[in-house]
Amino acid sequence: MRIVNLIENTEGRAGCAFAHGLSFYAETEKHRLLLDLGPSEETLKNADRLGIDLSAVDTVILSHGHYDHAGGILAFAKRNARAAIYMQASAAGEYFADDGPDAPVRYRYIGIDKGIADLPQTRRLRGDYVLDEEAELFTVKERRRELPFTNRRLLVRGEDGYWPDDFSHEQFLVLREKGKMVLMSGCAHNGILNILEAFRGKYGKAPELVVSGFHLMKKSPYREEELREIEEIAKKLTEYPTRFITCHCTGEEAYRRMKSVMGRQLEYVHSGEGALLE
Repeated sequence: MRIVNLIENTEGRAGCAFAHGLSFYAETEKHRLLLDLGPSEETLKNADRLGIDLSAVDTVILSHGHYDHAGGILAFAKRNARAAIYMQASAAGEYFADDGPDAPVRYRYIGIDKGIADLPQTRRLRGDYVLDEEAELFTVKERRRELPFTNRRLLVRGEDGYWPDDFSHEQFLVLREKGKMVLMSGCAHNGILNILEAFRGKYGKAPELVVSGFHLMKKSPYREEELREIEEIAKKLTEYPTRFITCHCTGEEAYRRMKSVMGRQLEYVHSGEGALLE
């Protein structure tokens, strides 16, 4: 199984653009898939630079309803109208970030272009979905642990105001190959520990490989309790017999903290870099 990052926040392979957002290409025996399409059409240009034939892609997964994962979808659909696009129906909701009372605009829209949901190849799901024996999607139905602290500023707008996002619009891609399982997530807004517990509950085992942002990045300095939370998450992840590849919303400082705990169990993939299921 081949997995290539098409875009994320940090500079990686020479000639590849990097930006706040995320996209992965995955190649299996039966499928050519995209998990998310980054913040803009630059994602497609990176794919071209990497020699990835987007016309051969048969499946696109939108991990959740935020713009930095969906910005290249409409441009992709013009190049490839054959690939099915799978999203949770609620991913077309009104999602906002609270930038604080001192921001020029306090509540900033971070949702997707609504045209994505209206594309003829888009399939709006409500819960888990099996593509075939090689690929499927699952969602978190309940959480035993609190959401990561960085999610507190993320909101959904309803008729009566702004409310904390429950991230029911988030879905996760599961790939199987030769008895091994790969879990791919965009930002793990539900919390990577909750997601892994849901995975184990559904499949009866831990995945061999997890590819995911952990949504632990902050622009302002971390408080001590936040750093402790990051380290505690890392300690819990070491209890899994799993290799972790992270990027994007984990943030470089949080990654370094986690790496000091997890060692070789955790890697960071930069824009344009790849990984293999070993």
